[in-house]
Amino acid sequence: MRAKNTVYLAQSLDGYIADQHGGIDWLSEIDNPQHSDLGFAEFMVGIDALVMGRNTFEQVISFGQWPYDKPVYVVSHSLAKLPPQVQGKAYLIRAGEHELIGQLSKLGYHRLYIDGGKLVQNFIRAALVDELIVTTVPVILGSGIRWLPEVKITHKIELVSSQVLLNQLVQSHYKIHL
Repeated sequence: MRAKNTVYLAQSLDGYIADQHGGIDWLSEIDNPQHSDLGFAEFMVGIDALVMGRNTFEQVISFGQWPYDKPVYVVSHSLAKLPPQVQGKAYLIRAGEHELIGQLSKLGYHRLYIDGGKLVQNFIRAALVDELIVTTVPVILGSGIRWLPEVKITHKIELVSSQVLLNQLVQSHYKIHL
């Protein structure tokens, strides 16, 4: 079975996933009185495992409570080990994109959620992203961390759906025909 790799993220109107200091505080400024997860729980039902970069992992670990009930693979060449509080939940992996997909496939993980700016860029460059679910937040950061690499994508990108959430966000689901 071929892996299905999906990127699920929020971006500013000007295409940033974090501010220039790596912060995502601007996401908590969204008026969300019902505390909607914006479809995230439904998305996670179709995921076998998460793959994230070191910076994203460090951001998630700073939240305190571990938010995932699926296995998380942290791609890092600089971390020696992961903190004890995520043992049995998160695993350190040192591999390139194609090797990583192969290793996780052998473990039975075929539907992957790819998360983190640099990691997403690397997966897009390697033509390993099948779907994009992008929620655009009406804020302009001006600078920060981009998620799209500065490369031309020659594969056909099809809009599957687009919806307005909380009367202010636009969530678009794209399929990339590899």
